[in-house]
Amino acid sequence: MAGPLAAIDVGTNSLHLVVARVTDDDHFEVIEREKEMVRLGTGSGDMKRLGAAAIDRGVAALDRFRQIAEISGATVRAVATSAVREAENADDFIRRARLDAGVEVEVISGVEEARLIHLGVLQALPFFDERMLLCDIGGGSTEVLIGQGTDVLAAASLKLGAVRLTNRFFAGELLHPSAVGACRRFVSSTLSSFDRAVSRHGFEVGVGSSGTIDQVVRLAAAAAGEPPRRVRNGATVSVDQIAEVTSMLVAARAEHGRMDLPGLDEKRADIILAGAIILEGLVMRFGVKQLTLSDYALREGVLLDTMQRTHGGSLHHLRDVSRRGIEHLASACDEDPVHSAHVAMLALQLFDATAGVHGLDESSREFLEAGAHLANVGLSVSHSQHHKHSYYLIRNTDRLVGFTDHEIEMIALIARYHRKSAPKPSHPEFAVLRADDQVVVKVCAGLLRVAIGLDRGHDGKVHRVDAKVKKAGIVVLAEAADEAADLTLELYAANERIDVLVDALGRPIEAVQAGR
Repeated sequence: MAGPLAAIDVGTNSLHLVVARVTDDDHFEVIEREKEMVRLGTGSGDMKRLGAAAIDRGVAALDRFRQIAEISGATVRAVATSAVREAENADDFIRRARLDAGVEVEVISGVEEARLIHLGVLQALPFFDERMLLCDIGGGSTEVLIGQGTDVLAAASLKLGAVRLTNRFFAGELLHPSAVGACRRFVSSTLSSFDRAVSRHGFEVGVGSSGTIDQVVRLAAAAAGEPPRRVRNGATVSVDQIAEVTSMLVAARAEHGRMDLPGLDEKRADIILAGAIILEGLVMRFGVKQLTLSDYALREGVLLDTMQRTHGGSLHHLRDVSRRGIEHLASACDEDPVHSAHVAMLALQLFDATAGVHGLDESSREFLEAGAHLANVGLSVSHSQHHKHSYYLIRNTDRLVGFTDHEIEMIALIARYHRKSAPKPSHPEFAVLRADDQVVVKVCAGLLRVAIGLDRGHDGKVHRVDAKVKKAGIVVLAEAADEAADLTLELYAANERIDVLVDALGRPIEAVQAGR
């Protein structure tokens, strides 16, 4: 049985910790849960910067969570969402988390956040075979997704969050007469970007996950005179109940300037009106008649994703969901995806043949494979400087679900350095990498350049590559698909591109034809 895992969700409103042990049947059993409301996103409505006090609160919470995880001997994985994702000074928080709390924080994209929430929800509700419209209302953003089984059919991250909209529309104690209407119009306008996805795919069940939705469910139950539920997972709330709760909250805020309703958590009282308006707008706009609450969300999805990465051998090959994203981007933007796939195969063979020299792990192998498949997507923009266009497309696409922001950056840099200039400290994106990540980029880019040279004619003449590692240097052995084939052009191209790999591995390297 694998060791315990801990997942930390660094949200805009709260930080959540869940510690679990992996069971023999590849599921997890939760052994510890913690939550701290730190309000990372408190401040200006645009959430462009994290305040110093908010960073202090967040780092202190991370430190406590790490200590709790260590009691169980759990390996910690922390992901950050909207507040950190959007902040201009996100690096300050990430650095403080690493140095002061001993926690490495990954910033994930909004679409990746939606995928992980979906993964968590699938473990909590029996809706695997039904087409699901999922919504998760956080402090800074709302994630919406349509999925069936593990397939994500459509996903979006919208800048609609309970903290964000409270800052924008309900910051004062007194409720401005026009604030509710303005907020509703803003919510409806923002949600409209997902109309086409709902119309195209449809859905059978509506599911909600988040503290905001849980709070609305509790308020609806209290208004109906229902006794509190010990377990709220699977609880349902109708569109009419959501509208009723929202009206109650508007009236309470207008009459008293504060919230004092049965079932209301006082820690959430100041932001619940904005959250309820988001939920009301969502169910009405998309025609959700009834919403089912999931106790599981992002943190449980992170647990499951981490299990698949670390315990299921998934990093030995690209994860299925990640592979589909890579294939979609390559097929949309690469002029010759067959060539790129062949280059990827050669690059991985060369990675394995030189493993004793570079010593990189399986995650680096995955970055190389993805970078090889995507190196030429920039050709869809322009042939000139297409390696830079590839970097931009990879960094800004929403197709690469299944990868963290850091992983996408590594893949994008490997693709960016497949030609032209070698990685340099003067390149800002490369310079900010940690030293060990710079090594990964150099080695993988070097291997990719040689592999590209070995398919110079885009005709698959070289069908296999190996390497002989000697004290004096490394000999790359290119094996022709046809024994009579002349590989002069391919060997010339590979040796012309070999300098980056020579520099990365620190020894002479030459490519030759095997058997000659």
